[in-house]
Amino acid sequence: MPTNWLRVIQKPRAAILLMLAMLAFSRAGLGQQVSYALLQPGAIEPAPFMKSARPVVMPTEASRHRFWDRENSVLFATSAAFSAGDFLVTRSILQNGGQELNPVTRLFSGSTAGLAANFAGETVGVVGLSYFFHKTGHHKMERLVSVFNIGSSAAAVSFDLAHR
Repeated sequence: MPTNWLRVIQKPRAAILLMLAMLAFSRAGLGQQVSYALLQPGAIEPAPFMKSARPVVMPTEASRHRFWDRENSVLFATSAAFSAGDFLVTRSILQNGGQELNPVTRLFSGSTAGLAANFAGETVGVVGLSYFFHKTGHHKMERLVSVFNIGSSAAAVSFDLAHR
């Protein structure tokens, strides 16, 4: 008996038929019936090509604020005052033979007018960047620009006064 099966397996056509029969009665072959059931009309809904986005909610008038409100005005005035103090201390140090440590300010430190233009430009830049953040809705960043400038100018004035 084993030799008869061996002869059947040795024939290519018989081997292919045997493999197909095994596949038909195996679990993998029975699993194909599920996929045929899914191909029935209405069994699969077409997926949309894109998902709908959530609507953008604009801030209400109560959460918005004017650019020149009290807080910004105080921050800009403080920033300008510290920039003026930094200008005065830096000019005094430069007139007494010292040197400017900030490489950007060093470009303008050749004359008093150049130094004044540098610190005035710094103040205008702070207001301009704050306005940009205000217009784009980044109100925390709008305030932080002034706070950062106040901190850096205060540190520069403190350093200059400590190392006179």
